[in-house]
Amino acid sequence: MDLTIVQALKDSIEKGKRSVLCTVIDEEGSAPRNVGAKMLVWEDGSIVGTIGGGILEYHVIQEALKLIREGRPSSLYSEEFTATEPTDTKAACGGKAKVFLELIGRKKEVLIFGAGHVGKAVAQVASFLNYAVTVWDEREEFANTQNIPWARTIACPLDEAFEKHLSFHDLTHVIVVTRGHSLDTEVVQKLEGKKTAYIGVIGSKRKIAVMKENLSKMSVSQEFLDSIFAPIGLPIKAETPEEIAISIMSEVIAVDNGANIKALRQSL
Repeated sequence: MDLTIVQALKDSIEKGKRSVLCTVIDEEGSAPRNVGAKMLVWEDGSIVGTIGGGILEYHVIQEALKLIREGRPSSLYSEEFTATEPTDTKAACGGKAKVFLELIGRKKEVLIFGAGHVGKAVAQVASFLNYAVTVWDEREEFANTQNIPWARTIACPLDEAFEKHLSFHDLTHVIVVTRGHSLDTEVVQKLEGKKTAYIGVIGSKRKIAVMKENLSKMSVSQEFLDSIFAPIGLPIKAETPEEIAISIMSEVIAVDNGANIKALRQSL
């Protein structure tokens, strides 16, 4: 496989983007490319690699975009190139081709705001659980791959992170564990309206109550505030950063699996 396609597939999974891998699996006559030729189609219609260009490639791109819209896991596209007139676009190649299209699903993602002790521990546990992990912190000495090798790290001002570096989708799990209450509040305010699977904020019940009161005064909706998991994590009396990370990721898993969080909190 072309190394550029391998890298594009890696980016697709790590950055939570959907794409479609298109592979020629059968050809007869003078088809544009041989069996095994591959092309990756992104959600915006751009491509990496080629299956020969021309009308076949155009039709396959349209089929790939349809696959993304409908969320189907795969499809098989066939086309026969026959024409009686040389000017017919289908006469460019005389033959047949079959292309297998496979949706590269968005991987479950954990997005951590805060690269301190708890954020670092959550990144390690989430990576072990096969989530794609991104960690943001405005402090570059904390948010770097030497300190947190299990994640994509982002070190920049918060506004810049939201504007240029972060994307959100229905498989994004947000963990807010920054260095201070005011920064936690700023992060949560910016999260309103973003598509997520989970938002959890660390802190005591009193801290969370104050944070929600302040956010309400900032016109953050009560519906959004009620959707936040706070205090974050299942109540397993965790103390160390590693134990807290286990409690947080246990809650994330429970949410993903449709468990009764209220019952779990009461039973522990």
